[in-house]
Amino acid sequence: MNNVKYYNDSLAYDFEMFMPRPAEKTRERDNIVSMPKERSAARRRQRSAAKAMSASVFAVMSAVFVLAALCGNIALRLRINEINSEINSVKSSIAELDSQKTALEVEMQRKISYANIELEATQLGMRKLEADRVTYIRVNDKNAAKTADGKVVTAEE
Repeated sequence: MNNVKYYNDSLAYDFEMFMPRPAEKTRERDNIVSMPKERSAARRRQRSAAKAMSASVFAVMSAVFVLAALCGNIALRLRINEINSEINSVKSSIAELDSQKTALEVEMQRKISYANIELEATQLGMRKLEADRVTYIRVNDKNAAKTADGKVVTAEE
């Protein structure tokens, strides 16, 4: 075998990459001069237009937000006023019921007072209990008493 061929002509490496490159030809520039001020002015105009657009969009969105907040505030205040009027009407009905309760309690106390009961009793012919009107009955173990309905009662019962 001829191994020298493989040493001189290598397939694994590209040695042309290590060779010096020929110098590039210089390109001739055109005689067109760009005006940087004109470019920057155009860019400034575009940026200012974009800023104005974004500012106007921001202003419109802010106005819509503020208007929505005001409408919401008005709606909430209306609801609060309605609820407050309901509360006040319930409070007035409670006060009226309390006054009726007090009047009924006063009338009940007047009807069941001790003086009125005593007056009614005297009109019906009743008198106060006196010691001479009390009758005591003694019942011994062997004794029995007979009630008005005929029942016999002893001391054991």
